[in-house]
Amino acid sequence: MIDWLRREAQEPVIELDGRELPIQLARNRRARRLTMRLAPDGSAVRITLPHWCRSAEAVDFAHARREWLADELARLPRRRNPAREGKLLYRGAEIGVDWRRDAPRKADFNGGMLTLGGPEETLGKRLQRWLEGEALRLFAEEAAHYCARGDLETAEVRLSRARRRWGSCSSQGVLRFNWRLVQAPDPIRRSVVAHEVAHLVHFDHSTAFHTLLGKLYEDDIDMANHWLRHHGRSLYATFG
Repeated sequence: MIDWLRREAQEPVIELDGRELPIQLARNRRARRLTMRLAPDGSAVRITLPHWCRSAEAVDFAHARREWLADELARLPRRRNPAREGKLLYRGAEIGVDWRRDAPRKADFNGGMLTLGGPEETLGKRLQRWLEGEALRLFAEEAAHYCARGDLETAEVRLSRARRRWGSCSSQGVLRFNWRLVQAPDPIRRSVVAHEVAHLVHFDHSTAFHTLLGKLYEDDIDMANHWLRHHGRSLYATFG
């Protein structure tokens, strides 16, 4: 009995390669078994567990798979700090960041260089806001383009900060896109936009959906999906 209580009270953290990561537990009544994954930025271990499963069992589940988690953590891209490095990933390429104390606070992008002023200590946050603004602009333009190709009314577009999904389409026809996609090459970002526009017509992944997606998207959808599977995590290397 005492051992059971100790196990139930086990602190939900795990040490991997000298780093202590929190173990985040989420109960789901539809879950039939334990499932585990790393957060995209490697900041936590996330476990989904059935409602009947004890927390201690989920924690033990993570510790028993420490080697797998360590391998997954090692595959994550190196964390980057654009404010310190003076480089920012934008539309699949690195652009320069030229911070000047006497420059205007509003960012000016010209000739592959982003120039801006303002407090140096908040530079990282303002770089993220600039990327988010660019993301919304591009998503809106591209959604309008694909809606026109599909003879659809232009859909409302919003940004998402989701950790697992690149895009979504609500039953009300609102499209949401992960702002981090603005860092990916244009064909990759556009594939996600085309995918969600196709969901305005087919709210599933049926043959009809894929047929429409093939008509909307002008590039290689398999290549884009492959890129996201193998390089999507790299988009979380900046800004946490």
